[in-house]
Amino acid sequence: MADPDIESHTNPTITNTTDSSEAAAFFREENRPLTLKFHKVVYNIKSKKSNSEEKAILKGISGVVRPGEMLAMMGPSGSGKTTLLTAIGGRLGGRLEGTISYNNKPFSNKIKRNIGFVTQDDILLPHLTVTETLVFTALLRLPNALTKHQKLAHAEAVLSQLGLVKCKNSVVGDQRLRGVSGGERKRVSIGQEMLINPSLLFLDEPTSGLDSTTAQRIVSTLWELTHNGGKTVVMTIHQPSSRLFYMFHKILLLSEGNTMYFGKGSEAMDYFSTLGYSVSVPMNPSDFLLDLANGLSMNDPEEEATMIKEKLVSCYKNSDMAENLELEVKESDEHLDEDATINKRFERWSTTWWQQFCVLLNRGIKERKHESFSGLKIAQVLAVAFISGLLWWQSDDAHLQDKIGLFYFSSSFWGFFPLLQAISTFPRERMILEKERSSGMYRLSSYFISRTISDLPMELILPTVFIVIVYGMAGLKRTATNFFSTLFCQLLSVLVSQGFGLAVGALVLDQTSATTLGSVIMLCFLLTSGYFVQHVPRFIAWTKYISIGTYTYKLLLMSQYKATDTYLCPGHGVGVCEVGEFPAIKQMGLHGKITAILALMAMLVGYRLVAYIALMRIGVIKKE
Repeated sequence: MADPDIESHTNPTITNTTDSSEAAAFFREENRPLTLKFHKVVYNIKSKKSNSEEKAILKGISGVVRPGEMLAMMGPSGSGKTTLLTAIGGRLGGRLEGTISYNNKPFSNKIKRNIGFVTQDDILLPHLTVTETLVFTALLRLPNALTKHQKLAHAEAVLSQLGLVKCKNSVVGDQRLRGVSGGERKRVSIGQEMLINPSLLFLDEPTSGLDSTTAQRIVSTLWELTHNGGKTVVMTIHQPSSRLFYMFHKILLLSEGNTMYFGKGSEAMDYFSTLGYSVSVPMNPSDFLLDLANGLSMNDPEEEATMIKEKLVSCYKNSDMAENLELEVKESDEHLDEDATINKRFERWSTTWWQQFCVLLNRGIKERKHESFSGLKIAQVLAVAFISGLLWWQSDDAHLQDKIGLFYFSSSFWGFFPLLQAISTFPRERMILEKERSSGMYRLSSYFISRTISDLPMELILPTVFIVIVYGMAGLKRTATNFFSTLFCQLLSVLVSQGFGLAVGALVLDQTSATTLGSVIMLCFLLTSGYFVQHVPRFIAWTKYISIGTYTYKLLLMSQYKATDTYLCPGHGVGVCEVGEFPAIKQMGLHGKITAILALMAMLVGYRLVAYIALMRIGVIKKE
């Protein structure tokens, strides 16, 4: 069960227990200063045309960003901005060369706990309110050194600092669900990272898709973090307005993976003027810099773009600015001591496994209750149940073939229904799982188990309702033993099918491909279950031993019949026949009940284990 204290902390009607002065004090709190240095960073990828060839994305990029500074990385699309940001943020694997240090120390879990990373896309749960989103994040990411009340106060402080108080009870929303505005959604994403009071904050295109006023508000907030909080902020930005441009302490201009300029934003225009490139009309400095990065010159429109880019890259490499940066990067700041600046309270995990499980379970139920208890899904099951009950209305044993057809249909329907529901689970949550695991928010095991358990109520309630309706309408044996045996078999098969769907979805991680693959395999399982084909060729007969449908169909038969049960023999003759001798049942056999249950139990555990192992690769940086 979820912790009641957690439930109270995620109530959207919660009152603000921290006034504005306390919120301001929280962000003025002495920060753990962190200096970022990156020296000759090179990143190559394999060419799509030939695996033996490599394409250089970053070509020896260097820079230094100190506490209280905000660096804006600019450049046209494809210049390597996001790749560099991901690399210095500790989230890029592969062929990465060069040196990246944080207070003269390499990237580590301790450093990771003091870094915030805001992706370009706002990866949020749409059905949670703004308050719930930040409170759940606070409960997961803030250490146990803080009480729950203090964690809540931190969330309230972030709401106040980012100007989200007015919309704190509104759902976040997404493309399909109307929620807060794009600017507010971006501020929620930033707020999730600000909760841990990071020493170093990375942002990928924080103003993308926003109007100038909203962009100004967001960058102003970030400027306050550097000016008042002593944080180090690094961001990529495509084409900021003039007002935004002069708020950046430093500018890094990239062109095709090369550095054209690294230095103070206020000195950029003068630097390029000394090289013979100046503006002839008043214009946005960022527009001028992007023109140069694309090889466009206002002074000589006929000058070739390639020549301009090569000249500017070469001029920077040979400039005093680059030489001074080289010395600054290489020098060791002896006054920086990692153990003093990085708080030791940050361990591998901020919270215990049980706390993570309870918070994730509570969050999962709040997020998916709209989907799990959707009227459409309930109506679908009820419609199929009543139609089945009418088709097999009070069917007696004289029509044994019809009756076993009901069992096959039930095993088929409840093979596909939970499969298709579960198969989209991890493909849909891949991005948020990758984001949260990359930030070290929780253990994979706590997420996986909470995700599985939160789905159980609906996964078990709907088939139970289906069995109750069909069992009475079809006139099956009216004894408690037979009923609960049938119900047990059906629920067990549902859980196995759900596990199979989770495994396929986790392995493929593409909803369309996973649905196709899962449907084909489940169809094969049902075809070999022994209803359509009793004499399966030997070379393919082995598939029945791994078929969910085979064991489910067999258990449903055994829940109603014994081999010695009798029914009226077909034809005009008078007499009774044993159920065990009915051709379709004789081939299947009414024995081996324990074996069938154990087989399904093994699949129940096995499929979920496969899904768990498959998810272990998400959010993990692969190094070469």
